[in-house]
Amino acid sequence: MKSPRRTTLCFMIIVIYFSQATLNLNLESIVHPLILREHEPAGKELLRQKRAVASSSPAAEEYIVDVEISFENASFLEPIKAYLHSLSFPIQGNSTDQATNILNIEVTTVCRPTGNEIWCSCETGYRWPQEKCLQNLTCQEHDSVPAGHHCGCLKGLPLKGPFCQLQGADVTLRMSVRLNVGFQEDLKNTSSALYRSYKTDLEIAFWKGYSILPGFKLVTVTGFRPGSVVVTYEVKTTTPSPELMHKANEQVMQNLNQTYKMDYSSFQAVTSNETKFTIIPEIIFEGDTVNLVCENEVLSSNVSWHHVERRSDLQNSSRFSVYSTVLNNVTSISSLTIYNITPGDAGEYICKLTLDIFEYESRKKIDVMPIRILATEEMKVTCDNNPVSLNCCSEINVNWSAIEWKQEGKINIPGNPETDLESGCSRYTLRADGTQCPSGSAGTTVVYACEFISSHGARGGKNIEVTFTSVGDNPSHKGEVHEFPRQEMEMSTVESTTRNSVETKKAQEPQANLTITPDPISVSEGQNFSIKCISDVSNYDEVYWNTSAGIKIYQKFYTTRRSAAGAESVLRVKIATREWNGTYHCIFRYKNSYSVATKDVTVHPLPLEPDIMVDPLEATVPCKGSHHFRCCIEEDEDYKVTFQMDSLSFLAEKEVKGKQVCYKYNFMASSVSRCPKKLDIFCHFTNAANNSVRSSSMKLNLVPGEKIMCRDPTIGVGEPGKVIQKLCQFSNVPSSPGGPTGGIMTYKCVGSHWEVKKNDCISAPINSLLQLAKDLIKSPCQDTKLPTYLKDLSVSTGKVKHEVSSFPGSLGAIINILDLLSTVPTQVNSEMMTNVLSTVNTILSKPMLSTWKVFQQQQTNQSSQLLDSVERFSRALQSEDSTFLSINQTNVQMRSMVIKPGPPKTYKQNFVFSDLDLWGNVAIDKCELGSLQWGSSVVTVAFPTLKTILTQDGQGKNVANSLVMTTTVSHNITLPFRISMTFKNINPSGGVPQCVFWNFNLANYTGGWDSSGCYVNRVDGDSVSCICDHLTSFSILMSPDSPYPGSLLEILLDIISYIGLCFSILSLAACLVVEAVVWKSVTKNRTSYMRHICIVNIATSLLVADIWFIVAAAIHDHFYPLNETACVAATFFIHFFYLSVFFWMLTLGLMLFYRLVFILHDTSKSIQKTIAFSLGYGCPLVISVITVGATQPQEVYTRKNACWLNWEDTKALLAFVIPALIIVVVNMTITVVVISKILRPSIGDKPSKQEKSSLFQISKSIGVLTPLLGLTWGFGLATVFQGSNAVFHIIFTLLNAFQGLFILLFGCLWDQKVQEALLKKFSLSRWSSQHSKSTSLGSSTPVFSMSSPISRRFNNLFGKTGTYNVSTPEATSSSLENTSSAYSLLN
Repeated sequence: MKSPRRTTLCFMIIVIYFSQATLNLNLESIVHPLILREHEPAGKELLRQKRAVASSSPAAEEYIVDVEISFENASFLEPIKAYLHSLSFPIQGNSTDQATNILNIEVTTVCRPTGNEIWCSCETGYRWPQEKCLQNLTCQEHDSVPAGHHCGCLKGLPLKGPFCQLQGADVTLRMSVRLNVGFQEDLKNTSSALYRSYKTDLEIAFWKGYSILPGFKLVTVTGFRPGSVVVTYEVKTTTPSPELMHKANEQVMQNLNQTYKMDYSSFQAVTSNETKFTIIPEIIFEGDTVNLVCENEVLSSNVSWHHVERRSDLQNSSRFSVYSTVLNNVTSISSLTIYNITPGDAGEYICKLTLDIFEYESRKKIDVMPIRILATEEMKVTCDNNPVSLNCCSEINVNWSAIEWKQEGKINIPGNPETDLESGCSRYTLRADGTQCPSGSAGTTVVYACEFISSHGARGGKNIEVTFTSVGDNPSHKGEVHEFPRQEMEMSTVESTTRNSVETKKAQEPQANLTITPDPISVSEGQNFSIKCISDVSNYDEVYWNTSAGIKIYQKFYTTRRSAAGAESVLRVKIATREWNGTYHCIFRYKNSYSVATKDVTVHPLPLEPDIMVDPLEATVPCKGSHHFRCCIEEDEDYKVTFQMDSLSFLAEKEVKGKQVCYKYNFMASSVSRCPKKLDIFCHFTNAANNSVRSSSMKLNLVPGEKIMCRDPTIGVGEPGKVIQKLCQFSNVPSSPGGPTGGIMTYKCVGSHWEVKKNDCISAPINSLLQLAKDLIKSPCQDTKLPTYLKDLSVSTGKVKHEVSSFPGSLGAIINILDLLSTVPTQVNSEMMTNVLSTVNTILSKPMLSTWKVFQQQQTNQSSQLLDSVERFSRALQSEDSTFLSINQTNVQMRSMVIKPGPPKTYKQNFVFSDLDLWGNVAIDKCELGSLQWGSSVVTVAFPTLKTILTQDGQGKNVANSLVMTTTVSHNITLPFRISMTFKNINPSGGVPQCVFWNFNLANYTGGWDSSGCYVNRVDGDSVSCICDHLTSFSILMSPDSPYPGSLLEILLDIISYIGLCFSILSLAACLVVEAVVWKSVTKNRTSYMRHICIVNIATSLLVADIWFIVAAAIHDHFYPLNETACVAATFFIHFFYLSVFFWMLTLGLMLFYRLVFILHDTSKSIQKTIAFSLGYGCPLVISVITVGATQPQEVYTRKNACWLNWEDTKALLAFVIPALIIVVVNMTITVVVISKILRPSIGDKPSKQEKSSLFQISKSIGVLTPLLGLTWGFGLATVFQGSNAVFHIIFTLLNAFQGLFILLFGCLWDQKVQEALLKKFSLSRWSSQHSKSTSLGSSTPVFSMSSPISRRFNNLFGKTGTYNVSTPEATSSSLENTSSAYSLLN
């Protein structure tokens, strides 16, 4: 063992080593072990191009030499590393041996003593191999990577094996750089001396520069092109960082002769092996919505999309949507969505991610094809009540979402559609009789259309013209009696068997004579039959059917109806299976008397079409080749099996392998007349009863042999780009014990080999359960078998949850099983529900989440299907013993309560998932429960992980952010049914919460979140309370458009509001106090009097409005009102008093306009005051009363999330915004007119100096106040709209909060008469007398002195200076009022 004080340095030398040369390194004195590791042949063609010196020598081989150096003094480490870093590469061998060149030396591993241990850490860009991390102790303080991953530090040097290895895979960078020199044609000739000179010089510089890159292998100049001179070259290395690449480029610049004039800013690098490019769907039809997705481990959202054929970059538009993001700081994802794709959108698409100088490019070509439907376009049908089938099949079989039938014509003859989406075929069966097409409509044509709808939105159809002819009009029927086939078998009477109870007398019980369908009934599997049982007595207590073993038939298979003449019960079986083989009893019970009729049913074995496994589903055969076809079943019965191709039929060869029996046929392509050709091959199974069934088709494509590129003994052959499907049990999927695997594997021919495109395989245990589930729903006693089956499903699901990665189809199969079984039970007990939730718990666990993501990408509705299944089981739950039932699992919890006789109790259930930090509760008031029937069960199921699985809402903005809770009631309820829930919100700052339920009818019945009937009742920290008026699956959504309570923006707005309101209220109060103090001094003329009347009322109205604003904030907490009535009152008074502010300002403006325009007209103070108060308070009152009267009866007067006028529902806010903005415009107009008139007075317009000063003071106040108030509510209007910028919220809050301060400053204190009155009031006589003296001398000085030219111009504009004679006031209509000393017009 090494001394604990020794330091070990491990480094790697890359050399070119030729076979005749020897490695001669003078390292004997320091080498501890020397390990040579020969690489896999590294591409001899590339190695031949490495250096010109090797061109005439034998083929070079590349070696990596790991050298370990140990030394006692740790201080040697950094000098050695510095020395190695200073070396220039490649290092030529000595003069006697020119065959060995050292290409690069990298320090990889450094071992240092740490305490009593040796810690071996990797240098930048290197990591220990995964197996070393598993076999050795890692440095926990140094490494935080999970176990099993690559680590960066080990405790002690491993005894053997590699040291630290390069991190990341090798990449080839296609690079270019520009030389700012003239381009010469010789640079296009690779054999010219100029070309070789450029190439040699550049490669030497490139080698020296890029050798510093970790994992650097090779650099080669590939050519030159015009554009000055653009050098293209390739660098083979591991993925470098942009910083290291810039450093390498700088080294290149330093090592290249300056005469080349290399442009450093022109370096570009393109790599195409980093991007994963997927296209959904794989088969694209015209009209589909297509999603192209690029995934890259390089973290950048700078991604561009380009359509090669159109030569255009793709941007967001009505048909194209581009979205790029960095997911979890791990993967860059960019998606291009093409809506309603057209043939013009076909072609090659380029996805290009740019990071610094790197460009990661990936290309994919898509083809767009029309939907082609195969169908007979014309048919003639005789109205003789015989069934006639219209058939439509798609030429290309894909996963169709639906096939719809429509008809158009003068007569309406509906049919019965039968659709098989897997085979892509639909049959529409018509049964027309004489009443539907009477003789008058003979020869009438009806157009039937079958329309195929793809899973991604494409639609394509085919019209079939059907001509209907009545029987009487058909010449072939004249003179004949047409026999209609009997739909019901003849009836025979069966003697009834009576079983009388000892306690009941026969005379008191009616005897029933039963008539039943006669013997025999003989059918094959897959066919239907019915048994009718008629009683001549209509009085009965119960009718049911039994097997001969005494097991009751499940009630969904029979119907019973009563009539005056008796009663009738019909047992109908749509798909007979072997379980239906036996004797059946029809039993009518009245009290303790039983009337019984028996019936024997024979069911002959015959495989059902879905149970016939065919191979291949599709095959390509060369024109001179052959192929084996086979059809397999899981039983060994005596069937006659033939293969049919066109009109030809071939007998099959039988082969038995364990429980599986296969029938094979060897097809020879030479038996077909022409090639290429497409054929459909079927196998027919015929049983002893001479009934037959046909398998699904096996599609055969005959192609010329030269087109075949992919060959595999199991998958088959195919041409490039060919996509085929194979049943998983016939593919290369490893078999598993317990039976055959299920599902389908999809392959694509790429180059010369097959690649897996899609894996939908189902493990053998789950596949067996799926087949049993399909058989169970056809079983006559399915309800009795269901409990055992649910237990087996729970156990099997728990065993295979870790196999989902190998068999991803197992998850979908389990969901389909639950969906099938949820339709069976009428009652579910607690044990059955426990097994169901145990299965659900498994498929919602973490190992399954990756498979769920695949389902979401395929846009399936598996999550909605699962939720629907759980709801159906919940509605059937009946708790036998206890009132309350609780089931707890890791990923699902259930609570239930049974409604018992007596006073109802409140239903309140809590759910806590401590591992996921999620909780929630649900409550139903006892008054709601009082309306339910006794014995009803209320069941709530909570899912913590379903929120990540359920599809996002249709607009893609909102995502579930909490538990998903579904509440059901076993009996029908009367809506509205009020339910309240509380959710833990895991992201309180993510936006405004919205209460929603899962609506199964949205998105073409795939489901989606819907807020109808639900609303947020309360938000308290991280909890959200919701109220809904119906029952289903609930959750909360986070809408990011509005500021959320607790967010930084909301806190900032609150701080501004409260501080500003405090200033405003104090300022307005101060304004009123000042007005009271100076009232007599400043109201000496009529104009000043009315002006101050307006200012006082503006201040009062705004003060009261601000107080009500604070009241509104106190009675409304984030999203709900503490008191609805108080909220309405607060909204009314805020509306009224804010309007009053504006109407008093309008009064102020109109008075100003009146005093200057109507000079000779005089009105008394009382009349002016009456008009002013009517306008200032009367108009706002009328508007406010009308608004509340029109909207409050519908409860849409206030907003849901604030005590203020509603905007979303009624636009009541316009009752404030429109009058306010109109007044702003009017006042600004008046201000402009008045100022113009004062500055340029007309002849005869001579109001007194004091009047003129008052008027100008008014115009100044209006000019300042009105824009402030107007802008406030202009920004306020902008905040109403969804998605408004936060800047509008902040500006609105600032201006609105400080309105009171503005009024105090500009409406009150800026008035010079107010200033003088205050000065006199507080005995500042010296300053006042000096000021009066200066003004009396003829040059008035403004209060705020400004000496600059701009300031003087501003003062002149607003009348800051002027000369007035104190002793000669002008005579006006107001001359009787007192005047004051001379002063400026506007102060």
